Amino acid sequence: MRKVLLIILCFFFPFIAVLLVDGLSLKVLWAFLLQLLGHVPGVIYGIYRVTRS
Repeated sequence: MRKVLLIILCFFFPFIAVLLVDGLSLKVLWAFLLQLLGHVPGVIYGIYRVTRS
């Protein structure tokens, strides 16, 4: 159930979902920068980070 909620959060705020999964790290910055470049790359990266485990 937690992963489903994180995936839904990825569609709106991918960097927050990555922050909740990985903690404060460089991965959060990557997710934020990718979202600034375009919303879709940020969402794809966020879903990748959430579902990788």
